[in-house]
Amino acid sequence: MYISICDDQESELQFLIHLLDRWQSERNHALRLKTFNSASAMLDAAEKEPFSLYILDVMMPGMDGLEAAREIRRFDEKADIVFLTSSPGFAYESYSVRALDYLLKPVRRDMLFPILDRLFLREQKPEEGLTLKCGSAWIRIPFSSLSYVEVNGKHLFFNLTDGSVREVYGTLREYEAALLSRPEFMQPHRSYIVNMLQAAEFSPSGIRTFSGKLLPVSRLSYPQLQKDYLKLLFSQRED
Repeated sequence: MYISICDDQESELQFLIHLLDRWQSERNHALRLKTFNSASAMLDAAEKEPFSLYILDVMMPGMDGLEAAREIRRFDEKADIVFLTSSPGFAYESYSVRALDYLLKPVRRDMLFPILDRLFLREQKPEEGLTLKCGSAWIRIPFSSLSYVEVNGKHLFFNLTDGSVREVYGTLREYEAALLSRPEFMQPHRSYIVNMLQAAEFSPSGIRTFSGKLLPVSRLSYPQLQKDYLKLLFSQRED
């Protein structure tokens, strides 16, 4: 893991480094770390060399942690973000940038270590996904990289989080079982299956993805979709 820690308080930075050093020693796994005292300095570095995990203090002078996270999401959809905050009321705001978690200060070992353990284990196994036949080529798409699937006639368009699109000949029904068996994928409309972890906005008027695409929501399916979406968000927080 390549970790960025951003906090304007030097004492907080040093304490986090101490905790991360303890994790490395106890787990016998190496981490790469960089520390920053300001969000602007961190963003300058991240655009040149992206990190796999950002640990961001929420309250910082100038650009705060939430603003920094929004900037990160402009160029990196996959990185994990963990906020440091003094207020538990910040949880709702953290959903808007798909934060992995938020930790209340002062950060404790039993708060931070489970997150590091989970991320390390995830890196050790291949990510689950779909295998598609595109023309004469077979390609593998991790579920986390799939934003939504759109059907148009006999053609399926797999829209990925990096903006690329994979076109496949077939029907949506062929992929419904694999996608809809996962809690993050939902079908708001007969022509779409959407990864709701890629939803920046969700309302009766539609689903806007982080890429800016507005997808339709069936009026009849909205009430159940809303319940399933809230359940998904709470399950992500519990995990």
